[in-house]
Amino acid sequence: MDKIWLKSYPEGVPAEIDNTQYRSVTHLLEESFRKYADRNAFVCMDKFLTYGELDQLSQKMGAWLQSKGLQPGARVAIMMPNVLQYPVAMAAVLRAGYTVVNVNPLYTPRELQHQLVDSGSEVIIVLENFATTVQQVLPQTPVKHVIVASMGDLLGGLKGTLVNFVVRHVKKMVPAFTLPGSVSFKQVLAEGGRLSLQPVKLGHDDIAFLQYTGGTTGVSKGAILLHRNVISNVLQNEAWLQFKQSPEQIVFVCALPLYHIYSLTISAFMGMRMGGLNLLIPNPRDIPGFVKELAKYRVAVFPAVNTLYNALLNNADFAKLDFSSYSVCNGGGMAVQKAVADRWLKVTGTPIIEGYGLSETSPVATANRVDIKEFTGTIGLPIPSTEVAILDDDGNPLPLGSTGEIAIRGPQVMAGYWNRPDETAKSMTADGFFKTGDVGIMDEKGFTRIVDRKKDMIIVSGFNVYPNEVEGVVAAHPGVLEVACIGVPDKNSGEAVKLFVVRKDPNLTAEELLDFCKHELTAYKKPKYIEFRDELPKTNVGKILRRQLRDEKAAA
Repeated sequence: MDKIWLKSYPEGVPAEIDNTQYRSVTHLLEESFRKYADRNAFVCMDKFLTYGELDQLSQKMGAWLQSKGLQPGARVAIMMPNVLQYPVAMAAVLRAGYTVVNVNPLYTPRELQHQLVDSGSEVIIVLENFATTVQQVLPQTPVKHVIVASMGDLLGGLKGTLVNFVVRHVKKMVPAFTLPGSVSFKQVLAEGGRLSLQPVKLGHDDIAFLQYTGGTTGVSKGAILLHRNVISNVLQNEAWLQFKQSPEQIVFVCALPLYHIYSLTISAFMGMRMGGLNLLIPNPRDIPGFVKELAKYRVAVFPAVNTLYNALLNNADFAKLDFSSYSVCNGGGMAVQKAVADRWLKVTGTPIIEGYGLSETSPVATANRVDIKEFTGTIGLPIPSTEVAILDDDGNPLPLGSTGEIAIRGPQVMAGYWNRPDETAKSMTADGFFKTGDVGIMDEKGFTRIVDRKKDMIIVSGFNVYPNEVEGVVAAHPGVLEVACIGVPDKNSGEAVKLFVVRKDPNLTAEELLDFCKHELTAYKKPKYIEFRDELPKTNVGKILRRQLRDEKAAA
């Protein structure tokens, strides 16, 4: 295939990366543990964890896991927000030769049971705040060992005790639970400290993660991410971002949850390979608290989603921060809106570099050049060693400038869906392209613009309406904080456009918004209905759930 995008690459970015420099993700981690032993690797609630400490703690936990007689490749679930225990547990599982199953701590019992059963997880490591959910489903799962962590475990003696007291008794964030036979995180470290971690031979084709998709189209599926996939994406992103050598340690913001592949690859793994410091934010929804944390560090790399950038911009104290160290602000997970990107650039002086990817691509597949000066409205170019094709409904490549399904081929593309050969076959072409379900168009320079999800498209009187476009227009209205757009049945046009709006200006009316849309959108794209809400349903990373809004309307 003609890789026309290579002509648009920035100088110095290679067309291909060499992923053979690491045998496994474990090899990458252990290199960093040795190389940067005295440097701080992670910080959370003002407590620092060095690379050397992360090395020792993960060895202890890994040795404990190995002592339980788990078979190589056994699945271990981690159900924690961004706390220091997460990188310890993740490194321990990989170093012991097992597979990490990342679990959203906010899962309902039904969702948790599905994931534990589907993955065949034999161990779960959970923060006590969410242990009651584990208790409700444990008998129906294959889990044999439960490790319960407390918020203060790694914060040090007095501080850890105080934090646990506040979390349990003042804020009452730990619902009562009973898990007979479970062991505490600290007990595991103590017992593992008397054991030795046995070296494990891991290769590119071993499974590193089962990364469950958000379940936006039915039951969530486990994307099989091999060690090769994750190594490749770390090296691809590093090559693309072209970080300059600096005497100052690079600070990465980990506000998006580490159990989500976007934050895990862009922040944790890339940060550790480069000897950076990862700033862990356990609760990014607490915007005032988040801003206070940002004020303490010279942040360089900031991956986030549109809703998080927007929330920060609407906090008065955020604009008072020193942005002189900001180097790369990555936007992904959902479409970045021009109104948000323009405001971010004005406030911080740093553009949002929009990229694109999925759990199935580890996650990054395309990205805008880091030297852009303003919002482009595209998802950029395929990153090194990556190919993008635009396919018709039969899976055939379309000519440049045509609208079709975006498909991706590269070393970061998953091996398939766990125990779902039928779904794997549906999503992969015979020549190895992963069909994303997103509709897009590529221009003559190799830049791709996403039109929308195939399943989210609205058909009004035979015309295609893409919610992303409508939302982008409405978000530019100064009285709008957040917006979601769906199609609802209409007896005259088949479907009609409906908006769900969270107001920034409490006096904003539907009539005012409709008048605004009349001047910005052609007739068939204009909303017919507007519903104001206090908040919109979102995924764990802040992506607005149109599906949930559609389901509500269908039920009504």
